[in-house]
Amino acid sequence: METQTITQEISDAKAETAKAQAVELSGSEALLEALIVEGVDTIFGYPGGAIMPIYDALYDYSEKLNHILVRHEQGGIHAGQGYARSSGKVGVVFATSGPGATNLVTGLADAQIDSTPLVCITGQVFAHLLGTDAFQETDVINITTPITKWNYQVTDATEIPEVLAKAFYIARSGRPGPVLIDITKNAQIQKFNYEGYTPCNHIRSYRPKPIVRPQYIQQAAELINSAQKPFIIWGQGVILGEAEKEFKAFVEKSGIPAAWTILGAGAIPTDHPQNVGMLGMHGNYGPNVLTNECDVLIAIGMRFDDRVTGRLDKYAKQAKVIHLDIDPAEIDKNVKSTVPVWGDCKETIPMLTQLIDKREHTDWLNTFNEYTRQEIEQVIHEELNPSTEEMTMGEVIKQLNELTNGDAVIVTDVGQHQMVACRYAKFNKTRSNVTSGGLGTMGFALPAAIGAKFGAQDREVVAIIGDGGFQMTLQELGTIMQSGINVKIVILNNRFLGMVRQWQELFNQRRYSFVDIQSPDFVTVAKGYGIAGKSISDRGELESSLKEMLAHEGSFLLEVFVTKENNVFPMVPQGCSVAEIRLK
Repeated sequence: METQTITQEISDAKAETAKAQAVELSGSEALLEALIVEGVDTIFGYPGGAIMPIYDALYDYSEKLNHILVRHEQGGIHAGQGYARSSGKVGVVFATSGPGATNLVTGLADAQIDSTPLVCITGQVFAHLLGTDAFQETDVINITTPITKWNYQVTDATEIPEVLAKAFYIARSGRPGPVLIDITKNAQIQKFNYEGYTPCNHIRSYRPKPIVRPQYIQQAAELINSAQKPFIIWGQGVILGEAEKEFKAFVEKSGIPAAWTILGAGAIPTDHPQNVGMLGMHGNYGPNVLTNECDVLIAIGMRFDDRVTGRLDKYAKQAKVIHLDIDPAEIDKNVKSTVPVWGDCKETIPMLTQLIDKREHTDWLNTFNEYTRQEIEQVIHEELNPSTEEMTMGEVIKQLNELTNGDAVIVTDVGQHQMVACRYAKFNKTRSNVTSGGLGTMGFALPAAIGAKFGAQDREVVAIIGDGGFQMTLQELGTIMQSGINVKIVILNNRFLGMVRQWQELFNQRRYSFVDIQSPDFVTVAKGYGIAGKSISDRGELESSLKEMLAHEGSFLLEVFVTKENNVFPMVPQGCSVAEIRLK
């Protein structure tokens, strides 16, 4: 009994000490304190009435938190994505209620499907006005529930430290994703006794990493050791799991050819001898055809997206499938696995590497190389060394490779230029390919490049954008102007909405329905924002102009006019098997 009394007295004393040390803060100040403890250094946002108390508090935190004023909330969230993708940290975005919050929707959906860690803070009307259709009130929680990993509405300031801790933990742990926290205006203003911030590392009922089952690792190793034509396909999970080193060791010990999804590019260098190229609709010839010839298919950190698989009923039916993924929901979702390996690939890959035999698959690898030779002869050579008078997108990427040595962060928009850049760019380092994968969001590249530069300030960041996608978010040139960030912008202008036009040519008898897009003088537009620029259409100017762009101190826009009706090949037509890929 005496021991109990002493214990209670100690507990009471600790509580009194904590209370004495507590300070009175507003909900807004508590939010900013949380960001500092979480290591946030950059916020992308746009102020408004419902989030004004947070911005008022931010005025006194400007030395600790760098806020980048974007020109549109969609630009803000894409910038947050670019920051997260290039840095590996959680991107943070602020927006006000109503239209400010709904302008985040496209970016949230993009981040959700591409597993990008974000914490988005939206302001909301006063709690007593919820549900009254108050000015700029929108039910952002119900709107964003399907496109966030977690969301939550705060109506009381005392919740803020705990909710923010959960938000960051959920956003970055396991399979990453976007989190949205909606904070009513009264909670932003409300004062309370702030007792400090404790980061979260556990939530009951939330298991970010599934338990690894050693028996499945053993079964996977046995399949790999007995395989004659094994094939590795990897995705962004390797990068998100920071398992590049472990993955490279596995690839090299196994001797197995390996191909990548768009978001997986860069996990091992492009020129690694076992890297046989890109998978998917516009991927390389060999990886697509030979998917349907391998005897064991080892999928690591990828989700068997339809652009990778083509017709599922004709996809790798001859192969035994080993699927490594941190998200159990992805295993058996699209492609039935023979051996499911749940877990964080940074943990599961070394376990697998330890059990496999060191082998070489020289003849099998040479089969891929033979397909590569055919693709070079029939597609790649002409794309990179065209005989046409007009320039191709591929030769621009080739020249850029030579000047950056494959060390730049390449940020692409969506369309033909995206496929060309992903096919032909060199990625010597991880986190070098920033693009919108699953959602395919036009307008992504310019703001994402801004964010990518803030996330990787010591690296060259080059945005490759089409003339259509550029016009969706070109107002973010104002963000570049005001922030002074150094981003190089290459617009590959073919005067068309190129990817849609390609489909209309191939599948709609060249019925070009509303794809002939007219554009402003992009160089003049850039000049209006204080950004240097140049426009070229002569091949003889390409190398010198790219050198000028890269050498320029500050941002630079280079518009390159390319041939109008060039198509991206190879191509797996929609509804076809990956083995039915066309070279022309």
